[in-house]
Amino acid sequence: MPCAHETIDFDAPVDRRGTNSLKWDRYGGRDVIPLWIADMDFRSPEAVIEALHRRVQHGVFGYSLPPPELNEQIAAMLQKSYGWSIEEEWLVWLPGLVPALNAACLAVEDSAQVLTAVPIYPPFLTAPRHSKRQLITVPLVQQNDLWSWDFDQLQDAITPKTRLFLLCNPHNPVGRIYSRDELAVLADICLRHNLVICSDEIHCDLILDGHRQHVPTAALDPEIAARTITLMAPSKTFNLAGLGCSYAIIAEAELRQKFRRAIAGIVPEVNVLGFVAALAAYRHGQLWLHSLLEYLRGNRQLVSEAIAQMPGLCMTHVQATYLAWIDARPSGLRQPTLFFEKAGVGLSAGEDFGGPGFMRLNFACPRSTLTAALERMAVALARA
Repeated sequence: MPCAHETIDFDAPVDRRGTNSLKWDRYGGRDVIPLWIADMDFRSPEAVIEALHRRVQHGVFGYSLPPPELNEQIAAMLQKSYGWSIEEEWLVWLPGLVPALNAACLAVEDSAQVLTAVPIYPPFLTAPRHSKRQLITVPLVQQNDLWSWDFDQLQDAITPKTRLFLLCNPHNPVGRIYSRDELAVLADICLRHNLVICSDEIHCDLILDGHRQHVPTAALDPEIAARTITLMAPSKTFNLAGLGCSYAIIAEAELRQKFRRAIAGIVPEVNVLGFVAALAAYRHGQLWLHSLLEYLRGNRQLVSEAIAQMPGLCMTHVQATYLAWIDARPSGLRQPTLFFEKAGVGLSAGEDFGGPGFMRLNFACPRSTLTAALERMAVALARA
């Protein structure tokens, strides 16, 4: 049931220390504020928590199937949000998007090359190597206050062996929402060169610029949909990553079969609590999500204003996600992530994303936590 009575207080701190949190326990007993890995320091919607309580009370946690009503919910959501009509049989359930990236690489020929653009979420860089595919990267380019594509450079990087293009939209870590026109150019390049597109759209609900809208790559037209693996999940939106529930949407039957063969016997099924949480979130989490986006917009402004006052640091505008991509190269710091860790702030190293000299900051936390971290950064730079 929806929680109309729910009080949403994102300022309320949640102590995650000692809970086996990857984000917080990474630093042990050290006084380090973790703003690195992409999960949020907020409680999930009460409707999700209540649904999990009810399922736990049942007391049996055997093998599970995806609830038919969850498939229906996703199809209805995609139609309402994007005008994208899908068939429920196109859904392939997965315990996470990282296995899906690896499966997409395995679904193309053994000698295939895989193309992506940097900086990018690190599994985009490791998945091809795990699959013994050759990785080709091209750089995104900074234009004014945003990151974008050099389409000529992208096209020049394609060879007769290139078979897969890994796309991230909204983009992690640069926070871009690619426009319909940009996606159309990318899709046209892929069609002309016979490339499959694997489009990671896990941040599609986290749109911070209210006048912008996410456009699923596969929704551009049926020809593009037939060559696209779309990856989505409720995990980033509703802070459910630890429950391991994601899905691929693959319209073309042969491509879907290849993808299923790639995960067969390797990738486990989604657990029952993941399905329960996903259904509750999609059904009843919209009020919570609306409030979350307003809170994240405030945090984005706080980060942007603070970084602008720190000598040697700068960042581009964040259109989506809760991640700021910070350029520390003007500071002259040789190891900026280590520098700020010693100052008590844990950030993600740009090297891991193919962007040395940069850092990624996760601002999905109570404002008091974020303010304290930014103050530590400013003081450390002033003393450097």
